[in-house]
Amino acid sequence: MLFVDQLISDFDKALRVINGVVFESRPNPGRGLPDGVMSEDEKRHAAGLMRVNNVGEVCAQALYDAQGRFAQKREIKNAFERAGIEEEDHLAWTAERLRELGSHTSLLNPLWYGGAYVLGSIAARLGDARNLGFVSETERQVELHLMGHLEKLPAQDNRSRAIVDQMRIDEIEHGQAARDLGAAEMPAPIKGVMKAMSKVMTTVAYRI
Repeated sequence: MLFVDQLISDFDKALRVINGVVFESRPNPGRGLPDGVMSEDEKRHAAGLMRVNNVGEVCAQALYDAQGRFAQKREIKNAFERAGIEEEDHLAWTAERLRELGSHTSLLNPLWYGGAYVLGSIAARLGDARNLGFVSETERQVELHLMGHLEKLPAQDNRSRAIVDQMRIDEIEHGQAARDLGAAEMPAPIKGVMKAMSKVMTTVAYRI
């Protein structure tokens, strides 16, 4: 019965994440900030970038859920749970900003979530050190990606920029937490594969 209950709980969470029905534990850092005037092209560009960020958070929910589920030590399970709560904030913030920009979340969210859950499960099965190493490298790449978005977002898009900057700060902390818990360095070929997969995701999510 416990297995069935867990399965129902997991399915419910997946549906909520995919459909953007999530709740923030911290106030949206961009809420209430004045936005400068943006052209329609600038709004579409900002929405594309924020959709990419939203997809990243959909993936983060799946990854952290799977990695925490199959982690070996309770301390590490708890760390994934704490990070997952902050990542859910990011998911809520980016979804809210997309609505403000008159846009939508990715139509491929079920695919992104499912693929990320599989990757997280595989990482966790490799042992805690490599599981944490996957987090550390993921967060390093995400930090660079967010820094790039701060350069690409319209200068007057104050709300999106505030959200992305807080996400960047949180991702740095998550990566450091993984290293403090004993993350193993990922092999260079694996880092390259992760970067290539991220490139595909960001390219597609920007448009769809």
